[in-house]
Amino acid sequence: METENFEEVERKLKRYNQEHLLDYYNNIQDENLKNKFEKQLENIDYELIDSLYKKTTIPIKEEVGNVEPIDYWDKERLGGKYDFYENIGIEAIKAGKLAAVTMAGGQGTRLGHNGPKGSFDIGLDSHKSLFELLCDGLKEMGKKYGVEIPWFIMTSEENNEETTEFFKKNKYFGYEKNVHFFVQGQLPMVDTEGKILIGENGLIKEAADGHGGVYESLVKSKMIDKMKELGVEWVFIGGVDNCLVRMVDPVLMGLAIYKNVTGAGKSVVKANPKEKVGVFCRKNGRPNVIEYSEITDEMAEATDAAGELLYGESHILCNLFNLEAIERMGSNPLPYHSAFKKATYIDKDGNKVVPDSPNAYKFEAFLFDAFGELDDMVILRVKREEEFAPVKNATGVDSPETARNLYNNLHKHIEIK
Repeated sequence: METENFEEVERKLKRYNQEHLLDYYNNIQDENLKNKFEKQLENIDYELIDSLYKKTTIPIKEEVGNVEPIDYWDKERLGGKYDFYENIGIEAIKAGKLAAVTMAGGQGTRLGHNGPKGSFDIGLDSHKSLFELLCDGLKEMGKKYGVEIPWFIMTSEENNEETTEFFKKNKYFGYEKNVHFFVQGQLPMVDTEGKILIGENGLIKEAADGHGGVYESLVKSKMIDKMKELGVEWVFIGGVDNCLVRMVDPVLMGLAIYKNVTGAGKSVVKANPKEKVGVFCRKNGRPNVIEYSEITDEMAEATDAAGELLYGESHILCNLFNLEAIERMGSNPLPYHSAFKKATYIDKDGNKVVPDSPNAYKFEAFLFDAFGELDDMVILRVKREEEFAPVKNATGVDSPETARNLYNNLHKHIEIK
């Protein structure tokens, strides 16, 4: 490490009570590992990590603010307007103005899968992975509208190499020239005393910064510039674990364009008032998502004149944004939320510690925290059985079995039609 840089890093480590990292660095024998650790030391925002840790030690009740229901359009009830909005969207899609982003930084650990979640086989007869199912959707719609839709895939430091290798091995599912990878941001994990942890690989233990990091990652990776070069004006952002996701939806796009808004989101109606999901709302007049933990029983059960839940539009991580809005949302980091997790680490004596209960904080941003930056947003209610089959748990709700059944039922219905 250059003397000047070393002195600056050393000052920061002492100021923020992280000298253990310096002791560890000085004892590293492997030159390659030492260089990697050095880069990490130089790039950490110690002030940010310190402030995030301090927030975990003070019980702060978040201000809910002035929360109101948000208007929505029901895709099944658009009537004669359905074709009108669809045609506007089709025109924009045919003109090459749409790109798709898939957030795929997670591993399939909870599913018992050793590898990126996107490489998981949900058990269809075809044995297609989640990645291939999503790619099929893009190819099908591209063929329908005579255009090749660029696909941007956000990986993480943890799974980037495995993901890109998986695509190479599968010859990019015949979509190679349209696939672009970029890596999600990361933040160090800290223990209950605020000390930054060292991972099993001998480097600082970091965790992906949550799906809210997608905007900043698109900007920092220059993928926004790539989109501009391709003539893209609208970007669909969704997760990799929804095997029924419709990344290309001309009705959603047409609605956003016609209503002259910079963002749009898909919702499914809550299964019941107590379902533990975030719901679209207006917070202080702006579009937002309120977590189920913030909603009072009275709000959760409130209905309108037609008997519909006032707060019934579940946020399913299927959103469309104008490119300029993404640039604006990605220009500054979003607020971070802490999560208390189990984290294996290396202690000061070089011993591996495998905890049996949560022992560390990770910090992540939520995608919907940026919605308040939008001028406005349209919400399109869609059918759960047609567009939302997440794979999150090994068994039970939102499992491979439920997703597989939804996928098979939908495609059986399409074939009958």
